[in-house]
Amino acid sequence: MHDDAVVPFVQGTARFLKLSDVRNLEAWQRAFEGKCKDHRYYELIEETLANDFEYRYAVLEDATGKVRGIQPILFVQQNLVEGVRGIFRNIVDSIRRKFPRFLTMRVLMVGCAAGPGELDATSLEDAKWIAEALGATLRDYARAKKASLVVFKDFLASHRPAMTTLSKNNYVRVPSMPMTRLTTPFQNFDEYMQTLGYVSRKSLRRKFRKTERAAKIEMQVVDDASEVIDQIYPLYLQVHERSPMKFEHLSRDFFLRISKEMPGRVRFFIWRIGDKTVAFSLCLLCGDTLYDEVIGLDYEVALDLHLYFYTMRDVIQWTIEQKLRCYVSGPLNYDPKLHLGHELAPLDLYVMHTKRWLNPIFQFALRYLEPTRHDPTLKKFPNADQL
Repeated sequence: MHDDAVVPFVQGTARFLKLSDVRNLEAWQRAFEGKCKDHRYYELIEETLANDFEYRYAVLEDATGKVRGIQPILFVQQNLVEGVRGIFRNIVDSIRRKFPRFLTMRVLMVGCAAGPGELDATSLEDAKWIAEALGATLRDYARAKKASLVVFKDFLASHRPAMTTLSKNNYVRVPSMPMTRLTTPFQNFDEYMQTLGYVSRKSLRRKFRKTERAAKIEMQVVDDASEVIDQIYPLYLQVHERSPMKFEHLSRDFFLRISKEMPGRVRFFIWRIGDKTVAFSLCLLCGDTLYDEVIGLDYEVALDLHLYFYTMRDVIQWTIEQKLRCYVSGPLNYDPKLHLGHELAPLDLYVMHTKRWLNPIFQFALRYLEPTRHDPTLKKFPNADQL
């Protein structure tokens, strides 16, 4: 085992290793056990994402040498105003004409490069221990690796009781762009529709009728994308390029390998008009919840046919038919989700500047940089106060 770095702390030692060094550790084979995205998913994204990320794994040992958790981290050159719009963004863009790297920093991120962050813990006690260990060690490691910021990326709100300990090490929590969640205790889709407001129901039915008059669309659900990869990957790229916020860039290989690496957990929803694939959705099935991870749309027809609404309707209907309890969708596109009765599933960022004297100034600036303040639709959700 070759250490990239070793950082001691009061309760033990943090070793920062590469994937090749942790892959065969027994603790890594159990990492994130029982969670939707376990160690196999982290291996997959490191090996397939089309990004210039630098990955490490914090192996956290207590004073006896026992591994209490392994936490993935990555280094990224991050644009801090990604997704920010309005006057503030115009000012930043004008400054960048002379100083191109303004508000772009090397960041140490804790969590998942393609999805929400979680702690590798099976109990609240372990989660608190891991959070304390990371809080005590990451500043020194980040400075040694020339990173200006440490960011716990998009951590599930369920981790808040454990993550409060980070404030002792001068981290501040700010809301990230949330996921959304829809509970599905319905007998059928019509029963679900009755829970929506009259205006929303009328608008949706009008959209669905227009789509069905214009085209005959058929849906197929498969667990392997190898036979359709040449049709679906260009659709993913179309959506990715149009997104106002970009972080991870999924590769063709990611879609090919995910079914093989995580058998039984993957579902591809494919929509076709005749022989032409016009939309797809990659979902992960975990227990009684369906997670809608990635969507691809053919924008030659997507807007005229209201494909975003049409595809979400079909996935929600499938979720109900499978007697699943919950449907979870990723960040962004909040307006249609609001009208479809979703609630917010908050995600958190925990942020610290590695220079102590700059940290209070930077945390003040975060009030203007944090992404949720620039999306007015979020305030309309009934549980917006949970952000």
